[in-house]
Amino acid sequence: MVTTAPEYHVPVLLTESVDGLDIQASGIYIDVTFGGGGHSREILRRLGEDGHLFSFDQDADAERNVGDDLADDKRWTFVRSNFRYLKNWMRYYGIDHIDGLLADLGVSSHHFDDETRGFSFRFNDSPLDMRMNKRAGKTAADVLNDSTEEQLADIFYLYGELKNARRIAAAIVKSRAAHPMLYTNDFLNAVQPLFPREREKKETAKLFQALRIEVNQEMAALKEMLTAATDLLKPGGRLSVITYHSLEDRIVKNMMKAGNAEGNQQKDFFGRVESPLMAVGKVITPTTEEQAANPRSRSAKLRIAEKR
Repeated sequence: MVTTAPEYHVPVLLTESVDGLDIQASGIYIDVTFGGGGHSREILRRLGEDGHLFSFDQDADAERNVGDDLADDKRWTFVRSNFRYLKNWMRYYGIDHIDGLLADLGVSSHHFDDETRGFSFRFNDSPLDMRMNKRAGKTAADVLNDSTEEQLADIFYLYGELKNARRIAAAIVKSRAAHPMLYTNDFLNAVQPLFPREREKKETAKLFQALRIEVNQEMAALKEMLTAATDLLKPGGRLSVITYHSLEDRIVKNMMKAGNAEGNQQKDFFGRVESPLMAVGKVITPTTEEQAANPRSRSAKLRIAEKR
């Protein structure tokens, strides 16, 4: 009996991303973003008796989606951890090489709908937390209250690509001097006057994205995971990654093109690019039908690469 709550998370590009792994029946695979378990279950459906899947997630809420079907499957192992520690965990389990890895980098719809987590600006009185792992690390409130004005400006400019990042940072510092920022309405009241009404929602979404990325150190974790995945993949092994915004997509694209997050290509004596990965096919985006059924998928891009 499957006990997964159907409303937790609708997997994006499910068939396409798992197809991209070119699954071998006896292979070893990793889903570094378990979430609601949709991608993991599809991978297991295609694995044979000798195959194995490791699924990572650092969020305790995601772990509750482990139904009886998974708990009883000897081909499956759940790892409650940030995927940045991928290599350490594989060493712990005695795994030297893998046949494929899938990552769905988007934030689960469950997180946006849970008003106790502070991920969405739809809930004015949510505590400013935003941690994917509620057991560790700084909260969004910690970042807003403890960072310098210059640090805040850098966060909003680098991770939210907001042109008025300095003004936003100054407004936050001025507001927190009167009272600390503990809830989403404290944050919103300080910054919303800086956004034109016609762009308010879009700019606020970028602001929350930037703060979430900083809280969870998402870019650093992504770089570490992709580097580890590249090292672990067997020749011919596949990397299948779904991105949702330009910052993470740029890192994934660079890793697949050049083997590093910066996109610095190394060339041999004959001018041929030396990269451990080779892109497979073109970027895949959701169909019009999927975008209509699942609005979260509208910005999704799927990139697939193979280990040389």
